[in-house]
This record gives sequence, structure tokens and C-alpha cells, in this order.
Amino acid sequence: MLKSVAAAFVFFTRLPFWRLKAFQVPPEYFSRVVNYWAVVGWLTGGIMAATLWLTAQVLPYSIAVILALLSRVLLTGALHEDGLADFLDGFGGGNTKERILAIMKDSHIGTYGVIGLIFYFLLFYSLLVNLPYPFACFALLVGDPFCKFIASQLTRFLPYARTAESSKAKTIYKGSTLGALLLSILFGLLPLFLLFDTHLWLAALAPVVVFFFLILLMKKKIQGYTGDCCGALFLLCEISFYIAVLLLEPGFR
Repeated sequence: MLKSVAAAFVFFTRLPFWRLKAFQVPPEYFSRVVNYWAVVGWLTGGIMAATLWLTAQVLPYSIAVILALLSRVLLTGALHEDGLADFLDGFGGGNTKERILAIMKDSHIGTYGVIGLIFYFLLFYSLLVNLPYPFACFALLVGDPFCKFIASQLTRFLPYARTAESSKAKTIYKGSTLGALLLSILFGLLPLFLLFDTHLWLAALAPVVVFFFLILLMKKKIQGYTGDCCGALFLLCEISFYIAVLLLEPGFR
């Protein structure tokens, strides 16, 4: 399990973990990284929250929010945002499974991807700006790992839509073991229970609804999922979570 966790940190971030001996794991462990995505969420969400808190001490809050968003993009190498852009290009521009998969594999970004990323960042920025400081820091600590936990369950409902040879990462994600599932639940749900009031736990329903809606869409269009679908699923679930938080707290608006 520890080697799989190490592989997840190497795969989902651009920090030089691979330089450390403990993180130098065999390639087969990378097929399990999605099962430990929520664990990595503690790092990525923590970096965002810390960036927001520190920069808000010396800069206007709106600028601090932009820097917090930028911190995760840099930390992950825009891995999830790239997935969202490819997902939108593929599902927006393709009308068959083969065409959708071909568009998503294309390294060039299209109109749907560009427009989607613009509106995604505008919405994310607007949501965080409307969350009072320091509550926004807590929201990031909760939303990132929780929505990665939700998105990581994708492999339980759909098969991989490509072969390993035709995938971008040359890897097909494997389903989780009981131990991996329990660890993912722990890291995904613990911040929600510790940092949010009980009435805000209802916000967790929004990403679940988005998750199943996108599952049905993927099943209909490509009869499975790809790595790009994982990234898009996480970001869209996360956005829906923050929207739900604002709806549950009218005083924030």
C-alpha cells in the first residue's frame, strides 16, 4: 500500500518526489494511483489553503485567490485542467466513440476546451471570492480530497475505454482493494467531518449527483472512461461542491 501511495504522489504532482528513494517504485504500482487520489488531496488542498491564507495577509483577497488557484496548477502541472479541456473537446466535438477518443488523445486544445477552461476558472475564482476568509481555506481543505475520493470511484462503475497501448499514460487503472478503499474514505471524508458544520455536510450530495450524471454520459458516449475523464470528473465535482456550500450559506453571498 505504501508503494502505491508513493506512486500516487509522483503521478499526481510535479514535486520531485522521485528523487527520494522511498518514492522510487516499480511501474506496476502506477496502475493503482487513482485509488489513493484522496491522500494526495491533502497535499494539493493544503497547498492551496496555505497559499490563500499566507498571501491574504499581505495582498487583497481577490489576488490571494488567484495565487491559490495558480498554486495547484503549478503543483499538478495542470494535469486535471488538461483532462477537463480534452474531455470537453472530445464530448463536445465528437459524435461517435472512436471520434471522441481520437479528439481527447489529440494534444491540441480545441474551442470547447478553451471556452470550458475560461468559464471553469472564472467560476472557481468567483466561488472562492464569495466565500469569507478564512472559511475559504477550510473549504479548500475539504473540497479537494473529498472530490478526489468521489472521482476515484469511477473505476468501480466503468471499464477503461482504451487499451493500455493506446492510452496517454500507457496505464490502465486497477480497482481498489478493501484496504485502499478504507484509506480513501478516511482521507476523503475526515476533513468534511472535522472542518464543516453538520448542516454543510449536505454539500457533499452535489458532487455525488454530478458524478453519476457524468458516469451515465461516459457510459452512453464511450462505454467507459479515460484518464482525461478522471481529471474532468474531479474538477466538475469540486466546482459543484463549492456551489452547494454557497447555496447552503446564504450569508456568504
